Amino acid sequence: MIAEIVPGLYMSDLQSAENIRIHESYRFTHVLSAMPGKVVLPTHPSRPLSLKTFQLPIQDNPFEELAAHLPGTTAFISDALRSQGRVLVHCMQGRSRSASVIAAYLMAANKGWTAEDAVRHIKAKCMTAEPNVGFMGQLREYYRALQQDQQ
Repeated sequence: MIAEIVPGLYMSDLQSAENIRIHESYRFTHVLSAMPGKVVLPTHPSRPLSLKTFQLPIQDNPFEELAAHLPGTTAFISDALRSQGRVLVHCMQGRSRSASVIAAYLMAANKGWTAEDAVRHIKAKCMTAEPNVGFMGQLREYYRALQQDQQ
């Protein structure tokens, strides 16, 4: 499962993130892994992939602290897209953590977008996206922080 959320920004599950054919097809330059543990990104012996990576070791738990990481994940995605990169954001199932990280980026990139606006956009591209209730609350707080920063 892989979905293009906005040009150059993709969301997937772990299985897709570890699939060499998907990496070769989409030509990712950056991978953000929103899950704990080691993720084995594919390499090809004759063409080693030089990926820039960001590891966000969080559980899909409503009580997990996500908000403190959102400025860093948003900057990673923004910098990659600004340099014409192709970014894959994934978690175990490609539903909650990855959608939450992408929602935060969309809120920062599209002034005035609420958490609900961002998640609605993601769901239009990937119907299974569903940030957990705790992450939604933290995304709403992130929206308020973004609004204060813009004033």
